[in-house]
Amino acid sequence: MKKVAFSLDNVSLERDGKFILRDLVFTVHDGERWVIFGPNGSGKTSLLRIASFYLHPSSGNVEVLGHQLGKTDIRKMRHLVGFTSQGFANLLRPNLTAQEVVMTAKYGALEPWWHDYTKEDREKAQLELERIGVGSLSLQAFGTLSSGERQRVLIARSMMSEPGLLLLDEPAAGLDLPARENLLEGLTLISQDPSAPPIVLVTHHVEEVPAGFTHVLFLREGSVVAAGPIEETLNDRSLSDTFGMQLKLHKSGGRWSATAT
Repeated sequence: MKKVAFSLDNVSLERDGKFILRDLVFTVHDGERWVIFGPNGSGKTSLLRIASFYLHPSSGNVEVLGHQLGKTDIRKMRHLVGFTSQGFANLLRPNLTAQEVVMTAKYGALEPWWHDYTKEDREKAQLELERIGVGSLSLQAFGTLSSGERQRVLIARSMMSEPGLLLLDEPAAGLDLPARENLLEGLTLISQDPSAPPIVLVTHHVEEVPAGFTHVLFLREGSVVAAGPIEETLNDRSLSDTFGMQLKLHKSGGRWSATAT
């Protein structure tokens, strides 16, 4: 039986009398790569924030890597979950090298001078950059990289502490077509690596599902529309019910696209 990496059991999140998540049941096992779809306001980012210990639900049970939220010191747990979002790039000094950006994740820092780093730390940072296909950029200034390259560096950063769970919140948002495709190539490399942790990727677009992802969750108004293996669950009906319009899925070369009907 596969080990559970992350589970939500009847989890609800309520704010100002409105449910952002309602009675959500969701489980991620080791080796799985999940993509979460849903319109704006469906609860996708809130789900990731709960999984990364940055948000407590209003009710229900949350377990991450064998630790139950509310019964563990989250300060000692956060480094076990790799979390990447678009806004994080704005917190980093532009003239840090890509390698420094990755390396500082060892201590959850934003600057390399706050802690001492070893040769092994630099080698580990280089390895993670190479793992997602940007090893040649390690000594370039972070601020000189393209948007897509910065996103790949941030994903490498999230892998620096060898997390047991990797959470990616719309990493392709705002990227042009070449940058998106380069990012997806890097995510495909990670998804096909058996040593990589379970992955949960949030997106609005089926075109942004990397090859090798195994499962899909559809959310609408904080509730599950459908969930399961991607080949069985990613279909016209689930996609249409989630986004509230008639959509037709297409698949070619292991990638999906969708059009209105």
